[in-house]
Amino acid sequence: MEDSKKMPAAELYRKSLDRFLAKDMKGWAELCADDIVAEFPFAPAGSLTRFDGKGALYAFLKDYPGFIDVKSLPTLKIYGTDDQNVVIAEWSVSGVVISNGNPYEMSYVSFVTFRDGLIVNLREYFNPEVFKEAMGGVDFV
Repeated sequence: MEDSKKMPAAELYRKSLDRFLAKDMKGWAELCADDIVAEFPFAPAGSLTRFDGKGALYAFLKDYPGFIDVKSLPTLKIYGTDDQNVVIAEWSVSGVVISNGNPYEMSYVSFVTFRDGLIVNLREYFNPEVFKEAMGGVDFV
């Protein structure tokens, strides 16, 4: 297997989305640096918008597959930047909210910074109103 420290940032991000789609949240967290900072500026009211450290982020995301069954990533565009360690991605998911059967169709924009082949900063934007409507009042956290 190729050393992740040598992989281009776009390939590293694709690898992280593959693990996300496979519902392997532990494997996804393994792609993060211990000191990762993850920010979700548009998270629904009452939700945390920042997580410091891999443990905190994993604790938040580990049960995600029990709430939303993501079936596919219909769109994915990854853009390089003038910093070889930073990518910007536009992507979407298609799935189902497990508790109520509602469709889950969400678009995201992510800004991702890598260091030594690991995600060190993730800033992700999505529409909290679409999220709340799909969840039908079920809290994710």
